Amino acid sequence: MLAVPPVTGPVTDPAADAATRGNDRGHVFHSWSAQDAIDPLPVAGGAGSYFFDYAGRRYLDFSSQLVNLNLGHGHPDLIAAITAQAHRLATVQPAFANDVRGRLAELVVERAGAGFSHVFFTNGGTDAVEHAVRMARLHTGRHKVLSAYRSYHGSTAGSASLTGDPRRWGAEPGTPGTVHFLGPYLYRSAFGATTPAEETARCLAHLRQIIEFEGPSGIAAVTLESMVGGSGVLPPPPGYLAGVRALCDEFGILWIADEVMVGFGRLGEWFGYQACSTTPVVPDLVTFAKGSTCGYVPLGGVIISAAVVDSFRTRAYPGGLTYSGHPLACAVGLAAIEVIERDGILAAVRDLADEVLRPGLERLADRHPCVGEVRGVGAFWAVELVRDQATREPLVPFNATGAATAPMNAIGAGCRDAGVWPLIAGNRIHIAPPLTATADEIQEGLSVLDHVLDDADFALLR
Repeated sequence: MLAVPPVTGPVTDPAADAATRGNDRGHVFHSWSAQDAIDPLPVAGGAGSYFFDYAGRRYLDFSSQLVNLNLGHGHPDLIAAITAQAHRLATVQPAFANDVRGRLAELVVERAGAGFSHVFFTNGGTDAVEHAVRMARLHTGRHKVLSAYRSYHGSTAGSASLTGDPRRWGAEPGTPGTVHFLGPYLYRSAFGATTPAEETARCLAHLRQIIEFEGPSGIAAVTLESMVGGSGVLPPPPGYLAGVRALCDEFGILWIADEVMVGFGRLGEWFGYQACSTTPVVPDLVTFAKGSTCGYVPLGGVIISAAVVDSFRTRAYPGGLTYSGHPLACAVGLAAIEVIERDGILAAVRDLADEVLRPGLERLADRHPCVGEVRGVGAFWAVELVRDQATREPLVPFNATGAATAPMNAIGAGCRDAGVWPLIAGNRIHIAPPLTATADEIQEGLSVLDHVLDDADFALLR
C-alpha cells in the first residue's frame, strides 16, 4: 500500500478531485440532504485554521467544521497521540480496564467540578444524550424529560425527540415522554421581556408552569444546552441556569447539561455551564463529544454525579457500546486536554472574544442595516440577519426552503468565494473558529464577512 503524504497546503490535482467527487456522488449517502441537490466540495487536506481543496484553493475554517475542530487541522500533538497509541494498543473492549480511558475519565471529572465521580464513554454526542436520559429515568423512576424548543440534541430516536427545532420533525412520531418548553431568547422574547432580568424571570416562570402542568412526580430530567448552539447561539441571560438548577432541586428533577457543542473550551471555560453562569452551578449529568477530541477520533460521554452512580452500585446499568472509551479516542482526549492547558487556550479564547470577536462583530452590526443582533460567548457567535432592524423581520423565514433561502445562500457563497467557510443556519451566520486561531485570522474572516454583508445591504435597498 502506497503511503499518502500529508497535504499541508493547497494542491492542484484535477484527477484526484474528479475521483473523489465521483466516488462521493456514486456511493456516499449524505446526512440532512436531498442526495441529488448537493455537490460536496472534495477536501484534500488541512493545516491550522485552514483546509484545502484539489483546485489550489484554501479556506479559513470559520466554523471549525461542525464546531468540533477546537485545536485546528493537523495538530501535531493530537496526531502523535493517535500514532503512539495505535502502536501500543489500537483497541480493547470496554469490559477491560485501560490506562488512557481511566486517566481521561479522571481528568474530565476533575474539570467538570465538585459532585461528579465517573464518566460513561460513548461514540459521540447523540448517544451520550440517549444514555444520560436513560440514566436519569432509571435513577428517578420517572419517565418524562423536558427540553427546549430551540435546541438540538441529536438524530437518534430519543435525542431527536428531545431536539426542539425542525430537525425533529422528520423523526416523528418520537419516543414518548418528551415535553418541550420555551427557553430564553431576548431578541425575540416570547414573553414580552425587554431586559435580561425580565427574560430570566419570565422564562423560569414558564418552565415552572410546564413542570406543574406535566406533574413533577413524573419528570425525570430537564435537558438543556448550556448555551444553545445550532438553533441560534443563544447565551442564557444571567441567573437562568441557576434558576433551572433551583427548580430541579425543588421538584427532585435531574438537570442534564448538553455540552456536546460548547464543552472543552469553546466558550473560554472547560464547560459551558461554567462560562454561562455568574454563580457556580452544577448539573447532575453532563453530555460531551465534539471538542473532547477536536474531531480527530469520534468520542463522547456522560459525566455522572456521584448520586446517580450510586443508583448502579448493586444493579447493572442496561446499556453499552463496543467502542465505549476506545483507546485511540481517549489518547487524543488526553492530548487535547494537555494542549489546552499547556498553551493557555482557555484564557486565549476569552481574550480573543473581548479584544477581537466582540468588538469586530459589533462594528459589523453598526455598519450593516441587515444585521439585527450579534451575540455569543468565547469563540462561538452568531450574526442574526434581518430585512428590517425596526421590525426584526428575519432575512429568510423560519425553516425556509427552496427559493426562500436565496439571500442566505448568496451570503454563504460570497464567503466561500472569498476563501472563508462559514456556518449558515436559518437567518444567521454562526462564527466558531478554531480555538487556536490567531487575531489576524479572525480579522481576515470578519473582513470577508464585512464585504459580503455590503452586498446583502444593497440587495435589501433595491
